Amino acid sequence: MLPESDDGRILKAASVVAGERIARPLLVGNQELVVANSRALGIDLREVQVVDPQSSPRFEEYVDIYSSQKGSSRRVAQALLKKPMNFGYMMTVTGDADAVVAGASHTSAEVIATADLMIGLSRGISIPSSFFLMVTPGSSYGQDGSLIFADASVNPNPKPECLADIAAASATSARTMLGWEPRVAMLSFSTKGSASHPLVDKVVEATRIAKEKFPDLVVDGELQVDAALVPEVAKRKLSEESSVAGRANVLIFPDLDAGNIAYKLVERLAGAHAYGPILQGYSRPISNLSRGATVDDIVGTIAMLSVQAQRWAPKISA
Repeated sequence: MLPESDDGRILKAASVVAGERIARPLLVGNQELVVANSRALGIDLREVQVVDPQSSPRFEEYVDIYSSQKGSSRRVAQALLKKPMNFGYMMTVTGDADAVVAGASHTSAEVIATADLMIGLSRGISIPSSFFLMVTPGSSYGQDGSLIFADASVNPNPKPECLADIAAASATSARTMLGWEPRVAMLSFSTKGSASHPLVDKVVEATRIAKEKFPDLVVDGELQVDAALVPEVAKRKLSEESSVAGRANVLIFPDLDAGNIAYKLVERLAGAHAYGPILQGYSRPISNLSRGATVDDIVGTIAMLSVQAQRWAPKISA
């Protein structure tokens, strides 16, 4: 579901996605404006469905659902659902759409606020977060050169409880979007007590909470990144067996500074491809596009969420 139908990049991406049979895109917006804009840009939308909130036969039903769920008046619900973003999210809530791709013309704060209002978080998760899929050609680390980095765009300094939830949400993303068996490393500048500091204590506590709250989660920490990724280093630095150390494919950074710096360094210095940020922790698949996203970026994001939606059966709980 693409609620930013007034953006030419979204129209072009929808046309590509439909033409290449990647997914069945749903554009939400004013029908006449979408048709006029697509013609002006020379974009073929004959295979793309356009849903106009104002004329949708589901509008009043959505109003009833929203009013019932949120305890609001019908008047408030009607005003909210006339907006394409809100209407599109409600399509996903009801199952009329499988996923949301937004952010090309809205800020991250707007995308997240709408998701909080309309969709809500998965059971057992206290905060939304995000991840980047990092694909490094020629690398053997992670999952054949691919790694999930989280959180790299939403939470500046998560508390241990929130960091544990980010780990669980990232594992679900790895499983549902990529088909991986996630091995989650809680990163620090210390490995198993090699350093003593309150910042290390935070990661140790987050790891403890994650193991207790999500007993099926394969997670270990605190680990330095080389101990998380390199088997030989893990053998030297750890005295006990670990199902994660040296084999991690999901990296959880202790704060936004570390995560954001890391993904950009790997992208620039190692020539990695960075796909994202993809929002996670919500009860439905959602992506937050960069406002600088290209058409190719949008098509790639739609493809990733299409795979995730097919596997979507989140089991996060506590």
